[in-house]
Amino acid sequence: MSVLGNLIWFIFCGFWQGLSWLLAGLFWCVTIIGIPFGLQCFKLAGLMFFPFGKEVIYGGGTMSLIANIFWIIFSGIPLALWALVNGLVLCLTIIGIPFGLQCFKFASLALMPFGTTVQKKTR
Repeated sequence: MSVLGNLIWFIFCGFWQGLSWLLAGLFWCVTIIGIPFGLQCFKLAGLMFFPFGKEVIYGGGTMSLIANIFWIIFSGIPLALWALVNGLVLCLTIIGIPFGLQCFKFASLALMPFGTTVQKKTR
């Protein structure tokens, strides 16, 4: 079932959200200081492309908090707004509501991505 969900997701909004995270990662990797931010963007781009069958584990500490503060200022707000707009558009139809709700989860993740890990779901 996750393969079908990932396929539908990728067609309707996953491609654009994943592409935006890849572009953000490329911009962050321009400087040496931004490379850790860019690597996090690349990790979450994979999640944005194919989110079904994966789960996000939240954690972190002081360094994650500091990184999230810089992140919100420079990249978090535009990516969160992009996910929010995608979610609102998808919620216009009954079939798109589950995917729109997924976009809203990604909008909150776009604001505070550091301290998270992505892993396959275990049953």
